[in-house]
Amino acid sequence: MRLLIVEDEPDLLASMAQALREEGYAVDTAAEGEDGLFKAESVDYDAIILDVMLPQMDGWTVLKNLRRAKKTPVLMLTARDQSRDRVKGLDTGADDYVVKPFDLPELFARLRALIRRSANRTTNQLEIGRVVIDTAARTVTLDTKPVEITAREYALLEYLALHRGEVVTRATLYEHLFGDDDDTLSNLLDVHVSNLRKKLGHEFISTRRGHGYCIE
Repeated sequence: MRLLIVEDEPDLLASMAQALREEGYAVDTAAEGEDGLFKAESVDYDAIILDVMLPQMDGWTVLKNLRRAKKTPVLMLTARDQSRDRVKGLDTGADDYVVKPFDLPELFARLRALIRRSANRTTNQLEIGRVVIDTAARTVTLDTKPVEITAREYALLEYLALHRGEVVTRATLYEHLFGDDDDTLSNLLDVHVSNLRKKLGHEFISTRRGHGYCIE
């Protein structure tokens, strides 16, 4: 899953980005409102963490402009703890609202919930035949036995599972799995798919030649 963080506090921005990357997310960042809006409109992110108090253009204005074109899930992040500010954020189009200071586990949980709801899923567990994916624990089991997979393999598997039955193009997978700073060599996707097939069964992920990949 690919996220965008728009936050003007350098230390907080760096720590959030690092923590989310360690969780297996691809993360892009922006420190100003205008840059954040440009990236948010240019890329189909799975979720956006958006601070309210930003230079050039505040978070509410970014969100208002974004909502004219996109429905990307947005988690507002701010030091404002007044009810009217939370109401304004939600009425402007935010999907959730977190007040600083916050705990990272809560932030992660809220992001997972936003992504899950955007994919019309109601539970943390995705059951596909003999495979169970727990999006909260970020674990995978095959016939109830744990399967060891890398963070990037998990991200690929989760995205395909959330779009089960759909053919997902290679371009879409690259856009959602790799951030601006990631190495996107052309064969990386094939390597990850191959590794997942070895661990979960060759038939688990189908290839639609000339189109992309699909979990039936």
